[in-house]
Amino acid sequence: MVSVGHVRFGGDNPLVLIAGPCVIESRDGCLMLAEEISAVAASLKTPYIFKASYDKANRTSVDSFRGLGIEEGLAILSEVREEIGCPVLTDVHSPEEAQAAASAVDVLQIPAFLCRQTDLLVAAGETGKPVNVKKGQFMAPEDMTHAVAKVQSTGNERVLLTERGATFGYQNLVVDFRSLEIMRQTGCPIIFDATHSVQRPGGAGGVSGGDREFVPLLARAAAAVGIDGLFLEVHDRPQEAKSDGPNMVPLHELEPLLRQVLAIDRARRGEGGSL
Repeated sequence: MVSVGHVRFGGDNPLVLIAGPCVIESRDGCLMLAEEISAVAASLKTPYIFKASYDKANRTSVDSFRGLGIEEGLAILSEVREEIGCPVLTDVHSPEEAQAAASAVDVLQIPAFLCRQTDLLVAAGETGKPVNVKKGQFMAPEDMTHAVAKVQSTGNERVLLTERGATFGYQNLVVDFRSLEIMRQTGCPIIFDATHSVQRPGGAGGVSGGDREFVPLLARAAAAVGIDGLFLEVHDRPQEAKSDGPNMVPLHELEPLLRQVLAIDRARRGEGGSL
């Protein structure tokens, strides 16, 4: 089990929702989305962690919007945590960023492309904060044991693992749901990222495309297999989003999707449930 404030992953604890926009576009937008998503989660009695990135360091094009930067971004995330009252998660991209981010957020996330970077994993672990490591698109699930060991070498046992699809030919990802169970053998709570799993990296001419219509399908399937958390990028106007718009869940579709996922999760646990 991994605790993030009042939120607990793993064991018999309820499924946790991690959701928010891909990147911080504005203070007001972040606060609005955090408040709206938090309300949806509360209405369904679902523990909630807000996520957003202050910098998207791996955009396809050098001209793509990356965010508001670490200083302004962390200030906004800290405000979300204080104003909305929910834990906050963000990406870190270098060892130098880890300590600064740890002062403002509750969970440090290692992006999939960086999941083998020893110095970054160790630096994140040394903060003592929970660390969510996304499985690289190029990684076999059993090889994530090494990423876990790097974080835990610091004495920090608070590690989460996230499945987000594997490279399948050019500009396509595929999810092998066996990976959820394989990664569970590490003893870490397992999260499924349903929105990045439908991404088409670089598939829209200099930016990533995506197939958001398949998000509910994959989220329901993951819940049936068994997960401890569901990761969703959510936006009120995804068609206007500055990053990952094609694979983000529209805000108004979040509640019905989450309701379905939770019903399947309850049924898997033997608690019954209706759609």
